[in-house]
Amino acid sequence: MASSIPEESTSFVGRRSELERIDQELAAHRLVTLTGPGGVGKTRIAVRAARAAAPRFPDGVGWADLWPLQGEGRLLATVCDAVGLADHTARTPAAALCSWLTDKRLLLVLDSCEHLVAACRDLLGDLLTAAPGVTVLVTSRQPLGLDGERVTEIGPLPCTGDNDALTLLTDRAGTAAPGLVLTDPAHAATADGICRRLEGIPLALELAGAQMATSSVERIAERLATRFDTLDTGAALPPPPRHRTLRCTIGWSHELCTPLERLLWARLSVFRGTFDTESAGAVCTGGPLTEAEVRTALTGLAAKSVLAREGGRFRMLDTLREYGRMWLGELGEAPALADRHAAHFVGHGRRAEQGWLGPGQVGWYRRTADAHVDLCTALDHLLVTAPERAQELSAAVGFFWSCCGHLHEARDYLSRALAADDGPSRARTRALWALGVAVLLQGDLPQADALGRECARAARTSGDAEAVLAAGYLIGLTHLMAGRPMSAHAVTEQVLGPPPDAPFDSPGRLRCHLVRIFALTGIGKLAEARAEATALRRGCVERGEYWTRSYTDYQLALISLFQGRPAESAGHARAMLAAKQGIGDKFGIALGLDLLAAALAAQGAGAAAARVYGSGQALWRTVGHPQRGTPELRAVREECEQRARAAIGDRAYTEVFRQASEERPGTSLPRILAGEL
Repeated sequence: MASSIPEESTSFVGRRSELERIDQELAAHRLVTLTGPGGVGKTRIAVRAARAAAPRFPDGVGWADLWPLQGEGRLLATVCDAVGLADHTARTPAAALCSWLTDKRLLLVLDSCEHLVAACRDLLGDLLTAAPGVTVLVTSRQPLGLDGERVTEIGPLPCTGDNDALTLLTDRAGTAAPGLVLTDPAHAATADGICRRLEGIPLALELAGAQMATSSVERIAERLATRFDTLDTGAALPPPPRHRTLRCTIGWSHELCTPLERLLWARLSVFRGTFDTESAGAVCTGGPLTEAEVRTALTGLAAKSVLAREGGRFRMLDTLREYGRMWLGELGEAPALADRHAAHFVGHGRRAEQGWLGPGQVGWYRRTADAHVDLCTALDHLLVTAPERAQELSAAVGFFWSCCGHLHEARDYLSRALAADDGPSRARTRALWALGVAVLLQGDLPQADALGRECARAARTSGDAEAVLAAGYLIGLTHLMAGRPMSAHAVTEQVLGPPPDAPFDSPGRLRCHLVRIFALTGIGKLAEARAEATALRRGCVERGEYWTRSYTDYQLALISLFQGRPAESAGHARAMLAAKQGIGDKFGIALGLDLLAAALAAQGAGAAAARVYGSGQALWRTVGHPQRGTPELRAVREECEQRARAAIGDRAYTEVFRQASEERPGTSLPRILAGEL
């Protein structure tokens, strides 16, 4: 797997001794937990520590952000994503994760565990036993309480000596107000007083530094003093604890925001993950906040360090989101905002489905991936408040999730949505289909067949023509995976009807055409399959559609191989791989690598075939299936290996294959696509 350590968007100050200590602890202990209050900088230190330790872990660093999770339901899925596991089996996620990590030498970082302490304790208890080569770095406001846990408390930045607190404040002030230098004699004493007042807490210093864009150093010091003096009841009391200092600073920053910025701050707390300007406007507009004012307030909150920019999206730190949620509750808007948030993501699902056939398909895959956390949040809300809409949303994104490896989540949410409302509806029929696709990709053919037939009955009863096609696709694909291409062909002929036929009339019709091409190949009608695949691919290219196009390339690669045109087969296999890479379909990439290896072996390029075949094996392990696909691929793979071994010899083949299969999955794909074999 490739390392997934977050990029740093601002400069890093101090912490040399802490980083040296953590590096030593990671070398000596398998579980290291960084504790400390919110805003003290645990995440930033973990980023630096993970990057420094990375060379010691051949299988990379997996970084799991736990701050977006509301409960433990998505903990395992988040950790699986972090370590590059897109499990396509029906095993429990915990079993799949432990199996995947058994032989790995990897550093796993779990960031922000404080709200999931019990669940993380249970998970790591099993994982550290099953995977002796895995080391875990945790950030949390409290220890996990596991045997062998090494706890390191992270304190604030020093305000004396090297005075890293002043360095950080100076840096952030210079960003907010270019030309302002707090170390100048005119400002040094006042700035030092601010650092002491804020007790060196990094987040508090960041917020204070951001305010210097619109206020003088002296004025900020005066406001801070006034605020703390108001909260203190007497000089005899000890200084406020650090969590109180941070809370006071957040409250002070809140007061310095404009009224509309404060309102937006509260409303944005409904987002659990990152969000874009469009989503912020759709969810948070209302009352005094117009869409234009939302954009203005977003800029203002980012300038005040309440929001962080991540690419073209925004993120609110946990501590600041907690404060916003408190104000949202005070405003009495929490239920309404949860409803609007869910409604927005139901709309996202509808638009994604509508855009599936057009040139925006790859963009919708990416936007759906970016919104994954909030789609789950919306589903959790709708499962309680509006089950039929939960069925609609889970069906809309279920196919995207299944194609991109989120099979366990797709199956879980679809099953829960169907159980929450068993009344007949278009949404329920579509959810049955989406669940069938998920369980089919997990290898559960009997359940997929049963769901396909239930979907077909519901579709016929309601007269839903698109659902009839969707059911035909699912039933036909199930026949293909079970080795029954004649049955698959009969199903698609029945649901598509007599020619002339327009394959791009709907997603269901297009998918059924694809199944028919697979079936024609499976029953040996190669010329007919080739003609249909070529025509379908041409239509996909004209419309900018990639998912179906990738599978027409897959079929054309297979047909060309069967017809003795290996160079042409390799070209189609590379085209398939490029398309699958764009939508993040690991299952499809693994299939494409196997076909490319077979095409190379057929051309006598034994070493290149062994290398590509080994790279495919590395990816197959990430999906949990030993080289799945339609049955005819078994003979293709066997012949590939025989030809490659004959070309370069058994010993050379074994060594090249072994080296490629032990690489981090997917790392060789850019070289393969570029022909650097």
